[in-house]
Amino acid sequence: MSFKQLLQTIHAGVNANSALFSSLALSVVFSGGVGASSTETANSNNTTATTSSSVCPDWLNENLRRLHSTEDVNLCKAFAGKPLLIVNTASHCGFTYQFSDLETLHQRYKDKGLTVIGFASNDFRQEAGSEAKVASICYENYGVTFTMISPTSVKGTNAHPVFKKLAAQTQAPSWNFTKFLVSSDGTQITRFDSSTAPDSPQMISAIEALL
Repeated sequence: MSFKQLLQTIHAGVNANSALFSSLALSVVFSGGVGASSTETANSNNTTATTSSSVCPDWLNENLRRLHSTEDVNLCKAFAGKPLLIVNTASHCGFTYQFSDLETLHQRYKDKGLTVIGFASNDFRQEAGSEAKVASICYENYGVTFTMISPTSVKGTNAHPVFKKLAAQTQAPSWNFTKFLVSSDGTQITRFDSSTAPDSPQMISAIEALL
């Protein structure tokens, strides 16, 4: 082999190796980039999940059946990070008209974050005889669109854990339409009795302070 042919062979080998090295380098960079992106996405998802969990206290992590429905709602999953107005309701009570006021609050503040949740209850023996009738009074008579929960015990030893917590922090409901305003992180609970209208100045002031 002549010296010229030797140089050509070496040059061809270098070019081939350069192409191989470039291909390998590109593959490594590409794989590394995808791996980093996937890791960052996973970390981001984990952070989001942790954040959502951290802003919702354990006592609100409850699956509850919606009124006259087979569908459940988890308070943490559905309303984490939002202030709540929790109310024990009844269909045949002197305060039943407050359904309308609660719906007005819901419409006024829902886009600002407030979530109104009504718990149908017969603890004071003023609820309708069937769940279908309870739903009819809420949805048809008063046009309720906020979340309503199926009949639930709200006081005494049989009280639902949510209401046991509310009672421990403040006081158990003493009558229908007791209202509990809960801060978005669940640490601040303000109780309003039945006679306090949902649109009263003190309730409006307390709600707006949380939004």
